[in-house]
Amino acid sequence: MHLPLPLLDPAAPPDAFPPVTRALREPNGLLCMGGELSTERLLAAYRRGIFPWFSAGDPILWWSPDPRALLFVDELRISRSLKRRLRRGEYTVSADRAFEIVVDCCAAPRQHQAETWIGPEMRKAYAALHRLGHAHSIEVWNGGLLVGGVYGVEIGGLFSGESMFSRADDASKVALVVLARLLAARGVPAIDCQVPNPHLTSLGARTVPRAEFLMLLAERPDPTQGTWMLASERTAELLP
Repeated sequence: MHLPLPLLDPAAPPDAFPPVTRALREPNGLLCMGGELSTERLLAAYRRGIFPWFSAGDPILWWSPDPRALLFVDELRISRSLKRRLRRGEYTVSADRAFEIVVDCCAAPRQHQAETWIGPEMRKAYAALHRLGHAHSIEVWNGGLLVGGVYGVEIGGLFSGESMFSRADDASKVALVVLARLLAARGVPAIDCQVPNPHLTSLGARTVPRAEFLMLLAERPDPTQGTWMLASERTAELLP
């Protein structure tokens, strides 16, 4: 029998989380509930390897699973077909140009998915993180149409990927390649994918023990805040 889930008081200090070692094994990583999604609370959570994940309208749930899914930027698998698409240059890419639109697209209903965890409260919270230079997006364009993207939070030694979307062939994969190249240039070794899924595994993501993940997270201080810039919008220049 599980003990009652710890409840965060919204008035408690932002870092008043239980130790992640107290997270449940089933469901894997569930740590506590409640609190609020202030910028201070979110940053304190991410610094400790904790993230919010809950259905819109439900109480806030906080998680720290073990093991943790990571995609090391030098292990990203780029298929031959994706390389051909990048060389053709049918898409252009940008960073931090349309953050809130990317989040809205990620929140949109998807096939075989009746509900979204990116509700209005989450969108507002991550927009605030973006304005302060902590949250970032990569956008993929076909002409003037946004067809793919990814967003997340850069914290400590890692980038915590929150969600991505695709409305054209390989568009989210292109966004991931851009993200990996940009993070490599910034000295960030891995993207925190939080929990594994077959799609991310096919791209090179693997699980590591939570303790190893926390060591990587703590390897460097929080990065300099500010808007990301890409050296080029041309996808052909993303290839070695």
